[in-house]
Amino acid sequence: MSGTAIAICIILGAPLVAMLLSGVGPRPRVGEIANLCASVLVLIAACPLPFVTAAPLTYWDSYLVVDRLGAWVLLCTALVYFLASVFSVGYMRLMHHPERLPTFYALFAGFAWTMLVVPLMNNIGVFWIAIELTTLVSTFLVGYEREAESMEAAWKYIIVVSAGISLALLGTVLLYWGGSLVLGPTYEMTWQALRDVASRMNPLLLKLGFLLVLVGYGTKVGLAPMHTWLPDAHSEGPAPVSAMLSGALLNSAMLGIVRFLSITDAAHSGGIPRYALIVLGIFSVFIGALFIVRQEGVKRVMAYSSIEHMGILALGFGFGGPLGIAGALYHMLNHSLNKSLMFFGAGNVMRRYGTKEMPAIRGVLREFPVSGVLWLAGAIGITGAPPFATFLSEFMILRAGFADGQAWAAVAMLVLLVVIFVGFLNHFSRMYFEDRPHQPATGPRVNTWGVIPMWLALLPLLVLGVWWPASLMQLFGEVARGLGVSP
Repeated sequence: MSGTAIAICIILGAPLVAMLLSGVGPRPRVGEIANLCASVLVLIAACPLPFVTAAPLTYWDSYLVVDRLGAWVLLCTALVYFLASVFSVGYMRLMHHPERLPTFYALFAGFAWTMLVVPLMNNIGVFWIAIELTTLVSTFLVGYEREAESMEAAWKYIIVVSAGISLALLGTVLLYWGGSLVLGPTYEMTWQALRDVASRMNPLLLKLGFLLVLVGYGTKVGLAPMHTWLPDAHSEGPAPVSAMLSGALLNSAMLGIVRFLSITDAAHSGGIPRYALIVLGIFSVFIGALFIVRQEGVKRVMAYSSIEHMGILALGFGFGGPLGIAGALYHMLNHSLNKSLMFFGAGNVMRRYGTKEMPAIRGVLREFPVSGVLWLAGAIGITGAPPFATFLSEFMILRAGFADGQAWAAVAMLVLLVVIFVGFLNHFSRMYFEDRPHQPATGPRVNTWGVIPMWLALLPLLVLGVWWPASLMQLFGEVARGLGVSP
């Protein structure tokens, strides 16, 4: 068995073992340890995959594929799973009803497993099933706290996302139909098989299928105007779940859009698919900017920031070219790290102040001398300011927009980023430096488990903001070539 095959067995097997141990274990500590160990094993196995996977490797009768793009999404997911598992140890101990913690950890491990499966799916139909499975498992985590708001968010999540995914299924069926007109009624619906025959497929079926997939998976990504589920789901789930939803789940759905986009690119079907992705990207950044400025809920601000950053990813992939692909992939990693940091900080503050409302949160630095600085640094980073890595990735995407002749979109993105920077830091300046009467901070203080993952998320953002390893640029170039993008 090759090293890659062993790594895949670890990545898919460790969370399943953790889920089993968490579900049958008599104490919450079993779930904590099982999840933490599983996340460490998954991260160790996933780290080398993007750099050692040269040509795509297939397993299990070609139902599983390991290529550089999927391996990169796997790595981002593994990072968030590890950070959230560390943070959940301290955070979930503060939750009421400790007898329910084994159920939480079983669901948490199951959610991680579904997201780790998605990038490995080589069949477009099975890929859809894997995406839908992430929805079914994560719904229970969104409503875990069993309060009125969280239950409403869970119902809204599963209804809206399932409706969108149904459109993605229709788009998948149309693409299968288009392929059957060339390959016959029975064929392997792999990504590569469809790319190989894309130029011979019916152009109308291809474009219509992609647009349906874009709307369907775009709903799961949280692209506006299909984003309505996201602010509620991300703000009502426990903080580790919010980090997983934002930092990992959205990337998994975006992967589907990118893979289908590569099929339309192979058909040379014109600019409609990319232009549609760019328009949704700009609209998502606009909606994020509009609502970030107006929000008062601390986790809702983070949720609308996720919509903004998914819009930026859509712009990077929509602009295309080596610059656009490299910027989008780099931004995917940066957003996963940065948004995990932001939700961890938000969880610590909410526990201490006993509220989600920012007007009631004041004097954060007095209450959190260390983690407060980390959270503030993360807030600066999530707006795309230097010296954080998000600045480099956003700058590269802007350059790709101008290089692609989409100056209007690049200028609009730049203007909206300035608005987001001002609005985001305005909220934080009030929470940190305004001294008017506020809700007393009487909740539990942050423990070591709540600070360590914040450090682990922030340090790479700082390092990658001033030093871009040559191996990363080489990797992104290989991914671009695998998607059919010429240097």
